[in-house]
Amino acid sequence: MGRLTSVGGLFDTFFDDAAIFPPGSLALPEAVRAHQAHRTSPHAALVGPFVVAASALDALAARTADLPRASFDIALTVTAPGAVRDALGRADRVPALLVRSIEVAVPVDVAVTDVVPALDAALTGRSGIEVFVELPRDARRGGLVSELSHTAYLAKLRCGGVRADLHPDERELADVIVRLVRARVPFKATAGLHHAVRNTDARTGFEQHGFLNIMSAVACALDGADVDTVAQLLATRDGDGLASRSASLAFPVGALRKAFRSVGTCSIDEPVTDLVDLDLLTTTEGAPVP
Repeated sequence: MGRLTSVGGLFDTFFDDAAIFPPGSLALPEAVRAHQAHRTSPHAALVGPFVVAASALDALAARTADLPRASFDIALTVTAPGAVRDALGRADRVPALLVRSIEVAVPVDVAVTDVVPALDAALTGRSGIEVFVELPRDARRGGLVSELSHTAYLAKLRCGGVRADLHPDERELADVIVRLVRARVPFKATAGLHHAVRNTDARTGFEQHGFLNIMSAVACALDGADVDTVAQLLATRDGDGLASRSASLAFPVGALRKAFRSVGTCSIDEPVTDLVDLDLLTTTEGAPVP
């Protein structure tokens, strides 16, 4: 089999490797080895950076000591805007690491109006790093979207977790997707997105969103759809229908991926398998994947 690719590059560098985070919780040494294998596999074009918490940088330094300089791309998760400068400084001291993006949480004691100034200060003199600000699921969300609008900063949406209450329903998710699209704030999605299509997790019984549902929902929102219409797309379990929409998107792929940047997943293999099963990947020779 040749290298796998998606139509129009729709899923290129789309899956950020969050293998060390729950529920995968892979041990760091094993996760690093697996990530390197993904980056040389037939599906390498689909793989984004390795997601790692700032608190794990010392351990990651030991595991990447024998790699070439700036050869190991990471997405760095940080606990607060005020901690970004220190986290970047620590990453700078690990030769193999190349910080592609930062994912920053906003604790309840940080005012939404302070987020952008804090990030501006932390990133002075740096370029080429995308910054995703995690949107809280409370009354601060709308204000934070407004603060991010007309800046270079992006949003991060949590779509699940290890408890049922951490999974927003389709109406809540639709509302924030439409809000972000209208404010022209790009985003990434993470947590609970193990499969392409909405499903009920057999182990936990949790309702899980599908990344293909979100992709179709974003395309629809970009075309002016309202929250009700977007919610219907998020709720559907029609995998073939979603695959058909994705394979024949009228909306330009570049514009869609500019709005919806990536998905954090604790398993690269599961989403890739889903895309193969839905006939959304081909070989580099242009043939369907057998």
